Amino acid sequence: MSETNTNPEVSDKPAAGWTPMIFIGLGVALIIMDATIVNVILPTIITDLGIDSIDAEWVNAVYALTFAAFLIVAGRLGDRYGRRLVFILGGLVFAGSSILAATSTSAGTLIAARAVQGLGGAMMSPTSLSIVNDLYKGKSRAIAFAFYGSIIGGMAALGPLLGGWLTQTFSWHWSFWINVPISLFVAIGAWKFVPKSRAEDDMGAPDWVGAVLSSLGIAALIFALIEGRNYGWWSATKDSEFLGRTWVQGQWSPVAYAFIIAVVGLVGLYVYETRRTAAGKSALIDFELFKIPTFGFGSFAGLIVSLGEFGILFSLPLFMQSVLGWSALGAGGLLACLAVGAFFAAPTAAQIANKRNPRFVARLGLVLEIIGIIGIALTISPSVSGWILGIWLFIYGVGVGYATAQLTGLILSDVPMTKSGQASGTQSTARQIGSAMGTAVLGTILFVGLYDNTEIAVANTGAPAEVSTQIAQTVEQSAGTAIPGLANPPGSPEIQAASAQAFSDALTQTAFYAAGFLMLGLLSTLKLPPGQSYGRAAEEAKLVRDFE
Repeated sequence: MSETNTNPEVSDKPAAGWTPMIFIGLGVALIIMDATIVNVILPTIITDLGIDSIDAEWVNAVYALTFAAFLIVAGRLGDRYGRRLVFILGGLVFAGSSILAATSTSAGTLIAARAVQGLGGAMMSPTSLSIVNDLYKGKSRAIAFAFYGSIIGGMAALGPLLGGWLTQTFSWHWSFWINVPISLFVAIGAWKFVPKSRAEDDMGAPDWVGAVLSSLGIAALIFALIEGRNYGWWSATKDSEFLGRTWVQGQWSPVAYAFIIAVVGLVGLYVYETRRTAAGKSALIDFELFKIPTFGFGSFAGLIVSLGEFGILFSLPLFMQSVLGWSALGAGGLLACLAVGAFFAAPTAAQIANKRNPRFVARLGLVLEIIGIIGIALTISPSVSGWILGIWLFIYGVGVGYATAQLTGLILSDVPMTKSGQASGTQSTARQIGSAMGTAVLGTILFVGLYDNTEIAVANTGAPAEVSTQIAQTVEQSAGTAIPGLANPPGSPEIQAASAQAFSDALTQTAFYAAGFLMLGLLSTLKLPPGQSYGRAAEEAKLVRDFE
């Protein structure tokens, strides 16, 4: 196939038609769905494989970790060797790792499979975004990005629904088996219908040093955020074995070293890439991109949106099944309210953006997300109605649809086409770092609060201190799945009710923190240029009226 047309003139009619979006959309749906499908099946996996809350966080977060660590590298490989080729290879990697996940019988194997899935997703995400950015112009570009964004928002909730149905009807293994035929269909369809696309400029020699520094720095940072609760944030909280070494209580923990590695790696990456760019050599990351207001502030907003969204999607299914007593399908069904909201927002997002401005729509979405999260925080309880949660999730979903759809296009709107893959990989990395931080930071807040609240609540029932501590450890380590069994001896209905309320209080606290992070994202959008359009976006100025 021939290379895609990169004529700078804006055309409202896509030259390649809309067929490529079918396979690009399915590919994006697949990787977003798998980022969230595990949320609702985690309680079943915890029981089936006998894993603890730390392993549960890793099953959920390792996907985002490898996704984030390799996104920039994958984006540059797509620019160099062809975006369609890297996208297809990513689909094949995703299919193979899904087979490994589906046949897993231990936490270690499942975590490893999820890590490889993240690699496959990293190959598909930035290349798909670059292909869309290259194929569509003018009004068709606004429509394509609205469709792209609605998939991201909608599949974040449909993933749990599908996972719940497969788990209840068959087993949790089928939540991964389903990926295999879809991945192969996407790979074959992309090969046949998606045009080739790559950077037109001379990219120079590969930047392997930058690739190592970025992957190492990002991986070390996310490891530290996830394992801080386990090993201790600075000093080791217990004697433990890790990487063949005994870490003695009171001495530096592995997390402290991970933070140091992250700082050294990321600072080294900035210094090395800046010097490489100044010397006129090809660089993995062009930090000059962050001087573009839409890209810099928009990427930060995207990170915060992902942090709040994936953090709350990790917490809610655990609460629904452990406290409310819902099935996996029921929990997934309620989360579908978020998907309904996101799909409702999709067609109106493009219309409002064309009448007002993408910045206005992004801000509106973040405000709605904050309202939805605060609503959940104020109404969550062991007896909360599903209808109440559904309303707040719908509002939150509308916000996700608005914010995600417009931020995706806004971030790349002023980036030169020759740096499209580099920029999309960088902003996608920001989103995935946000996803991993959502699980790590908000997960830590949830489980620390769950332990503390449970210990206090059980003690208030008259239970001895050692019993309160033991029950708190059991509830925390099981991620709340032990709560239903606490009504039976040696527990009691009073202890179970106290533990359920403790989970509710911990989730309330977590939701307020999520709302606080989203507020930071909203504030970052206020820094976006209010009345100007930069670079390539000027070509499309006739489509929107700047928000005053």
